[in-house]
Amino acid sequence: MTTSGAHITVLLEEAVEALSVNADGVYMDATFGRGGHSRRILSCLSEKGRLVAVDRDPMAIAAGAAIADPRFRLVHRAFGEIGLAAAEAGVAGVDGILFDIGVSSPQIDDGERGFSFRYDAPLDMRMDTTQGETAAEWLARAEEREIAEVIKNYGEERFAFQIAKKVVAARLEQPIVTTGQFATLVRSAVRTREPGQDPATRSFQALRIHINQELRQLEVALPQALDLLKPGGRLVVISFHSLEDRIVKNFMRAQATADALPKNLPLRADQLPQPKLRLVGKAIKPSAQEVEANPRARSAVMRIAEKV
Repeated sequence: MTTSGAHITVLLEEAVEALSVNADGVYMDATFGRGGHSRRILSCLSEKGRLVAVDRDPMAIAAGAAIADPRFRLVHRAFGEIGLAAAEAGVAGVDGILFDIGVSSPQIDDGERGFSFRYDAPLDMRMDTTQGETAAEWLARAEEREIAEVIKNYGEERFAFQIAKKVVAARLEQPIVTTGQFATLVRSAVRTREPGQDPATRSFQALRIHINQELRQLEVALPQALDLLKPGGRLVVISFHSLEDRIVKNFMRAQATADALPKNLPLRADQLPQPKLRLVGKAIKPSAQEVEANPRARSAVMRIAEKV
């Protein structure tokens, strides 16, 4: 990713290498974005190979139209619906699934999308602009307690309650409908902040995660991915937020551990419950060179597991 609106795919080679692509295999890119990972995966496939990509953003779907490849199918759905996306594409099982979680550079850098406080624009924040409630609509109806909980839980913001009070008081005078209005309110409530970080950063992140139900999407997507994977298939997840990474880490660890049974049960070794996943290596982070070239990559963490 870059700050210019162009998208640089994070951990491109590392992610595709982690998939251990079989040239004749079937793969899913659960977060198409602008297609960096998809194009790389396609370059590894033979004529028999197949790739199904998924994205909820209509602009990503439009960008995907540029890939004229009979091996490729792009489905307009949230990644929390990858089971339905696979069925829609006529795929029953896959050899690998890749998730690149989070907001993309084009979404951030398009001021009209309302993801960034760098532009004074409509406070939208929906990844799928064809459906759902905007951030402005939610702020207009949510109770003070709910606003505080979202900002505290998803933004890890210690001034969440002060921000919520400011929002509720301000909306009595006029609707909060732009990113500039919301950012100004947040800045007036946040007394201290880490050097170099705008006081509005955490609140914008929290609102985006809530509006798009990003953590819930991830929680429901991972079990579907496990069901879709063939034995030996790889699950590769890149996350950019500690809450996302915690969900991925806990899921993979839980599925890599066999269910516990009461002691002294008369069972043979082949009757014991087996783990569903095998962890592959340790978490991978971008190199110093990649972070220098693309500062937005600095928080990326990639985890890999293989279906047993």
